[in-house]
Amino acid sequence: HQINNGHQSLKGLPSSYAEEESDAMNVTITLRSKESKVFLELVYTVYEECDCITRSAKIRNQEQSAIEIERIMSAQLDFGDAEYDFIHFNGAWIREMNLSRTRCTQGKQVNSSMMGVSSNRSNPYVMLARPETTEYAGDVYACNLIYSGNHYECAEVGSYQNLRMVAGINPELFCYDLPAGFEFQAPEAVLSYSDEGFSGISKNMHIFVKEHIVRGYWKEKARPVLFNSWEACYFKFDENKLYKLAKKAKNLGMELFVLDDGWFGKREDDKTSLGDWNCNLKKIPSGLSGLASKIKAIGMDFGIWVEPEMVSVDSDCYRAHPEWAVDIPGKMHSEGRHQRILNLTMQEVREYVISQMSDLLDSADIRYVKWDMNRIFSDTYGIGLKNQQEFLHRYVLGLYEILDQLMKRFPEVLFEGCASGGNRFDLGMLCYFPQIWASDNTDAWCRTQIQTGYSYGYPMSVISAHVSASPNHQTLRRIPLETRY
Repeated sequence: HQINNGHQSLKGLPSSYAEEESDAMNVTITLRSKESKVFLELVYTVYEECDCITRSAKIRNQEQSAIEIERIMSAQLDFGDAEYDFIHFNGAWIREMNLSRTRCTQGKQVNSSMMGVSSNRSNPYVMLARPETTEYAGDVYACNLIYSGNHYECAEVGSYQNLRMVAGINPELFCYDLPAGFEFQAPEAVLSYSDEGFSGISKNMHIFVKEHIVRGYWKEKARPVLFNSWEACYFKFDENKLYKLAKKAKNLGMELFVLDDGWFGKREDDKTSLGDWNCNLKKIPSGLSGLASKIKAIGMDFGIWVEPEMVSVDSDCYRAHPEWAVDIPGKMHSEGRHQRILNLTMQEVREYVISQMSDLLDSADIRYVKWDMNRIFSDTYGIGLKNQQEFLHRYVLGLYEILDQLMKRFPEVLFEGCASGGNRFDLGMLCYFPQIWASDNTDAWCRTQIQTGYSYGYPMSVISAHVSASPNHQTLRRIPLETRY
């Protein structure tokens, strides 16, 4: 083993960090298989001020031939007894983060995603608590994964009533070929304990996220109050309408005007133009630069909505490069929201996305970007991949590469994550985006429940929310303005 101060960054994956070396201490334990020259490195990092420990795992293949990795967990905890409740957060679109608390009994209890994203159905944040644990008293352990793809958390009680919990990449749909001389890095997991109930564990995780996950220019800054055009306009707007809305928003004290979907290509509905990130001059004759200047002149910053991981079949991008879309050769494609997913395992696709987003952000005074992803993976296939079960993990790595490049090029732009609301609300995305759109449900009554669910593991500073119309556009509920605020 080896002991050092600070934190070791992970190759190709986001991870926690320490501002100063003295803020953290790490221990690396290296294990070797007795039967082969395969090594496992376990790295533990202690963040003492928030009572959190992270662990990551790396496999090094020093054999003469390739090996297959069929399963690798990032964290493992063993308990001497099984008197715990397994707590996880499930849901669906506009019904995110419902707390589920179940007694651990013999067998397995699993919280997992196989959607290609961390998912609104099973957030990767889980807890184990004593049955008597309450908000302010009792033992509770927490685990989260710094990863944005398919994840797996399992609490298993054995025949002798002992309990083991593991967390990592979901073994389903995963198998990785590791050539001789190469390494495989698993995501980092964060673990914490409190004897002060759910309030205590939340405090630990909130400090951890704010101090060791969120980073960069916006880490310590108050985020601007924004106006978003979506529910006011949907796809039906022109430059004059947007300008009038901006002036009204300014008079109400708002600081940032965000132009949502419908500004690019021939986008009049959700069936066309994803991948063509050029301004629709029929709608906005002065272009994004002209509109941004007008917004700036009335004292507001300007922001934009994008969905860079997606492509419409009816787009110049798809017509020029149909092979860039994720599609199983010879099979009917299952469409989702009339769009397909760009294959981020391909270098030329990653370069295209980086180039398009860089050109967009250079084209106007854009201070905010809402980065959306409005469908899950159904058909998966990577051109050039010998092992298709590597695809979903390689896609996530490709996304991280894109985000890393863009964050470095535009460090002062406020990026907000979104995936049909909370479909990719995880620590991996928060390493790049200092805030995430928690749900497409803007109903104030629903949001109190959704945001309470998030609050068990995520601080309120990373959750964005809107004051929206009454009756609400998702639930049709009528709620007073005071309640919505």
